[in-house]
Amino acid sequence: MKKIVLTGGGTAGHVTPNIALLPSLQKMGYEISYIGSYEGIEKRLISDFAIPYYGIATGKLRRYFDPKNFSDPFRVMKGFAEARKYLKQIKPDVVFSKGGFVSVPVVRAAASLKIPCIIHESDMSPGLANKLCIPVATKICCNFPETMQNLPAEKAILTGSPIREELRMGNKIAGLDFCGFSANKPVIMVIGGSLGAANVNAFVREALPDLLEDFQVVHLCGKDKVDNLLLNTKGYKQFEYIKSELKDLFAMADIVISRAGANAICELLALQKPNILIPLCNGSRGDQILNAHSFEAQGYSIVLEEDDITKDLLVEKVRELFCNRTLYIDAMKESKQLDAISSIVKIIDDCVKTED
Repeated sequence: MKKIVLTGGGTAGHVTPNIALLPSLQKMGYEISYIGSYEGIEKRLISDFAIPYYGIATGKLRRYFDPKNFSDPFRVMKGFAEARKYLKQIKPDVVFSKGGFVSVPVVRAAASLKIPCIIHESDMSPGLANKLCIPVATKICCNFPETMQNLPAEKAILTGSPIREELRMGNKIAGLDFCGFSANKPVIMVIGGSLGAANVNAFVREALPDLLEDFQVVHLCGKDKVDNLLLNTKGYKQFEYIKSELKDLFAMADIVISRAGANAICELLALQKPNILIPLCNGSRGDQILNAHSFEAQGYSIVLEEDDITKDLLVEKVRELFCNRTLYIDAMKESKQLDAISSIVKIIDDCVKTED
């Protein structure tokens, strides 16, 4: 039986694409194991899938001064030794990495054992963890055409990001019933990531009276970010977080307002949802801004910068997007990044066959 080790962690965005690959890999007969951090989010997310999980030490490699910069390199070295031990035990044919700092010792350990490694870069510019893995990677999958220019030509492949197949299986009527919405009025879905986005929430709520004249709004606002003063507002439904019903909410949505995290916008592309992106400007390395403008240039999105948003501008752009939504859908239908799962598992399988 063919064996694969998946790795990646630190945030859900470094794990959910791996989860999206599981059904196809299992169907192709792969025995799957996962290497992550001792107690990171990846351990909790993978626990639902009955896959052997191996925890290793990990340290963050920072570009700024922090006292942990003196201790974390030793944690990385310990993680390398632990990953090497587990890889010798598992004997995988290939390693697939979705990034995050836990992936660095795993990929480096695999390379030291001559195990081929495929890595995936979600953002337009590679993060530090993937930069450390690129020299030893066999192939590098990416989401954006622009990223190809910054990667070794013989390794880089434009695949898009794998999304969970269940997101494609939503039911619009079920979504409307869940929210108590009418079928006779279009729906805006607002989503700011797993923790929500306070600024996006504020922009939408300020514009809500105008938006509700023409739309219904379902708002995934994040933990502890529900506005109790708006609980009984007709046509407006708030949720901290949605899991099983998310597919139905996507099916119901005519347009989406979202942050510009790579996995989030790849889901919008795969589901062909016209969208307004409000990239995170502060507290990140600027990847959301680059991601958003790439999608705008490809005709998939309208981008609004946080510093420029006013209530009137947001309402204007929502109406513009809705009126022109078929243009955005048609552009998304032409994308070469729509069948990421098939593309990536083929790369994985070809890599294993080459090694054989």
